Amino acid sequence: VQLQASGGGLVQAGGSLRLSCTASGVIFRLIEMGWYRQAPGKQRELVAVVTSGASTNYADSVKGRFTISRDNTKNTVYLQSNSLKPEDTAVYYCNADLRPLGGAVYWGQGTQVTVSS
Repeated sequence: VQLQASGGGLVQAGGSLRLSCTASGVIFRLIEMGWYRQAPGKQRELVAVVTSGASTNYADSVKGRFTISRDNTKNTVYLQSNSLKPEDTAVYYCNADLRPLGGAVYWGQGTQVTVSS
């Protein structure tokens, strides 16, 4: 399983970014995908997840601002991030959870998001 994330960058507060993560080596439509983030000196935290049935769940800190979605035809999960705040600055990682299928949890390489005030 390989996960390739992209879309990070530098943006001013109030701006938007769309992160993408493309998976290979997996039956994408069957697995839960997620986005996590890790800021300097802090633990990695959940941002959002989308199940194989397209149900979603969000961290309270991003509700109403971020939207997770998936395109099973492209094996890709997206994170649309709007109204960005300086505290959203972190390395964002995509995640594939194959444990319900008897597999493991896999991580992408991370993409840096920096929000300037």
